Amino acid sequence: MTSSTTREELRLQGFDLIDENLSFLISCLADALESLGETDLIPYLPWTGTVPEGELPEGTQQLYSVGFQLLNMVEERVAAAIRREREKELGADSIRGLWPRALKDMTESGLKPDEIIDVLSTVNVQPVLTAHPTEAKRSSVRERHRALYDQLVRSEYPKYTERERRRLRERMVTALETLWRTGEIHLVRPDIYRELRDAIHYLRDLFPAALNRLDLHFTEAWRDAGFPLETLREAGNVPVLSFGTWIGGDRDGHPLVTPEVTDTALGMLRRAALQLLHRELTQLASHLTLSRHLNDVPEEVETRIDELAFVLDDEEIANDLHHRVGEEPWRHLASLMAARLEKQVNGAPGYESPEDLAADLKLISDSITANGCTLIEEQHLRPLRQKLEIFGFHLATLDVRQNSEFHDQAISQLLAAAGIEDGENYGSWPEEQRVEFLNKELKSTRPFLHDGLQAGEQADLVLDAYRVLTMHLDEYGPDGLGALIVSMTRQLSDLLGVFLLAREAGLMIRTDEGLVCPLEVVPLFETMDDLERAPGILDAFLSHELVQRRQADEQQVMLGYSDSNKDCGILTAAWALHRGQQNLSEVARKHDIKLRYFHGRGGTISRGAGPTHWFMAALPHGSMNGGFRMTEQGETIAQKYANLANATYHLELLLAGAAITTAQHRQPQGPVDPAEEFLPELSKASQEAYQQLLRSDGFIEFYREVTPIDALENSRIGSRPARRTGKKGHSIADLRAIPWVFSWTQARFYLPGWFGVGTALESLRNEQPERFAKLKQEFRGSTFLGYTLTNVETNLASANLEVMEQYSSLVQDPELRERFMTIIVAEFNRTRDLLADLYDADIHTRRPRMAKTLDIREAPLRVLHQQQVDLLREWRGLVQAGKDHEAEALFPRMLLSINAIAAGLRTTG
Repeated sequence: MTSSTTREELRLQGFDLIDENLSFLISCLADALESLGETDLIPYLPWTGTVPEGELPEGTQQLYSVGFQLLNMVEERVAAAIRREREKELGADSIRGLWPRALKDMTESGLKPDEIIDVLSTVNVQPVLTAHPTEAKRSSVRERHRALYDQLVRSEYPKYTERERRRLRERMVTALETLWRTGEIHLVRPDIYRELRDAIHYLRDLFPAALNRLDLHFTEAWRDAGFPLETLREAGNVPVLSFGTWIGGDRDGHPLVTPEVTDTALGMLRRAALQLLHRELTQLASHLTLSRHLNDVPEEVETRIDELAFVLDDEEIANDLHHRVGEEPWRHLASLMAARLEKQVNGAPGYESPEDLAADLKLISDSITANGCTLIEEQHLRPLRQKLEIFGFHLATLDVRQNSEFHDQAISQLLAAAGIEDGENYGSWPEEQRVEFLNKELKSTRPFLHDGLQAGEQADLVLDAYRVLTMHLDEYGPDGLGALIVSMTRQLSDLLGVFLLAREAGLMIRTDEGLVCPLEVVPLFETMDDLERAPGILDAFLSHELVQRRQADEQQVMLGYSDSNKDCGILTAAWALHRGQQNLSEVARKHDIKLRYFHGRGGTISRGAGPTHWFMAALPHGSMNGGFRMTEQGETIAQKYANLANATYHLELLLAGAAITTAQHRQPQGPVDPAEEFLPELSKASQEAYQQLLRSDGFIEFYREVTPIDALENSRIGSRPARRTGKKGHSIADLRAIPWVFSWTQARFYLPGWFGVGTALESLRNEQPERFAKLKQEFRGSTFLGYTLTNVETNLASANLEVMEQYSSLVQDPELRERFMTIIVAEFNRTRDLLADLYDADIHTRRPRMAKTLDIREAPLRVLHQQQVDLLREWRGLVQAGKDHEAEALFPRMLLSINAIAAGLRTTG
């Protein structure tokens, strides 16, 4: 049997498994509905062969939403099952993006084990969990999903008896009953603490177990590659994985993230880290049942037991442990450590630092290894020591982000309060004047104002937030504190101004050479113009004495994938980001410093999403130095990490992808990109078409009527406002990229993810046919253009012309509707046809797996879209008539409609 035949058979096997498992779950849902007395909904169950006609009963939206949730669950589970089958049939290295393939690729490139270790020692990956308004499901719904998923996994066991299978089905039906009666949508906007508790669930309760599997997968791949395990173990914890979060620190356009919130968030993260370590230590103790009569107990272990029993200051616990586990000294020691941590969780004194706890773990590790128990050390001690390195006492680093305009307002207020001439107009000073002033001021260590004096609302908020960070530094050190990120960085003074504010708050450290900021100041380049200016800004920043004084060998730079796309369209934004990284990396090489890019990718393709390993493969050569940060936003956290198998898979993609990309980027010269010569003109033509549409008279009015943007602005999906400034005006510039994409997605336009690409390709084909032929012949050798056009094609396939026409009926002005729909439909057809021409085949032929997942969703989605159009029309009519009470009463159905369609499309914003 050939490999290609096997791959095709595995694909078809996956399709059959989806149909089989989905049919089973839908039949369980039917039983649950019957049990609950909802029998009128049973004939309308999706994927049962019946097509609903006429007026649908109340509850259909929820029915379809739950149906899609089950389908998503099935697809995740089947994907994991087919990966296992593929490994059995074709070998572990047949799965692109995972460790076996990455190690094979590095070996084939000529790297020896010690050289691979050298690469891995530079790899430092950090997913950053954020809480943008994209997660439409409540946390209690996700808990029900986990319960269902567990039952689905159990159902795969082939040797159950008939009674056991019946019992399993009954548990499924019970879980679906609970899900049906669990409120699905947020009727009250979630607060920041709830968002943080959701993130902590993944960090504390799910990722540690995934790390165990991840480490095992890597160890097995290393051994299977024929490499010596001792070489890997001597290198320590490589590659490095850690976690970050913005929840409680991201105050860009989020007025509810106050200094008090940041302080509470840091405390919640620290407490959760201690809880994690207490749980892990308790589990470790249960494995350390080594008797003192069968092993040599070093004096250091006995001494440490006595010391911990004394400092625990709890005679009852100490005596209980002595009597229960005194004959098992290592268990005794681990139990005392756990008891000490438990008290620390509740506010009592305990371990001062992770290093102190690590010393006790090392004592256990060394002493049981000396007794020959190397497997116990390998399987139980080493993973815990690794988790301590990863999570510390902080769980995740908390970045603090604020907009440059907000900083300008804060500095203006500060200067005005200090009596600086024209200080109140600082925001409008020319850049040369700002830089000259900041350079002069930053030579001094004195603040402008005495502690306790207020300068103004924005100044006080920034300074108080920095004071929270200062107190955390003084009490706990830098662990847990991330970077000071400046969104919408436009010029050098936007970064230097942060140092001035930090000095005022006491966040700067005095040295003999001058002030030093203990936290990294990070530019965030978002718009196309900012990306073009970015290399000059970074060059000046890295040349500045305040930055050089930190003596760091790495500088973080954040790139925004959302606003750049909203600004100029998908192709132009992708190219601007690609060129920006090339130019920024060149600046870093000039300064002999590594750049660690922080990719602000959203949950949709229009906001930078796409398969992680393909995304890394498409990065410009030389831009990956091992360090890699990436936002994980909203619903993508649950999609990637809600269950153990999926979480392990996606974390492995991140680590293995970063390793192989770093190895490739170490080569002096990368492969020549055959599409690069075409991209400037394609980008220009695409941008012109996209911006011409957005700037056309009447477009904003059309957009606000053809999409449910007004409903999204009134939704309770996340804690963050839909607009940066809070204004209710009709400005696309002020609208956040998330609701911009979310609204086009709900109406099935997916417009930000493809518009302009067809015009660009057509202009090349019509004006320079010989160059278009050359592009067609060579573009598949371009990782960048191949990745970008594949994403565009995915958006096109997800869009639906018939559904677009349904939503266009909401546009009240017929001329406006006709004018813009003609433009949009023409560009849609143009883009689809040009891509089919480039690839010599349509997407259904080339990507059957994606076609399957889209086709299976289409019939129920059409029903939901028609319902949403009718609801929007009714709701808007009530709002316009001033019937606010009736409009508010109807709104929960609107939210449920948004949620159901989001579940069906597996995406929001």
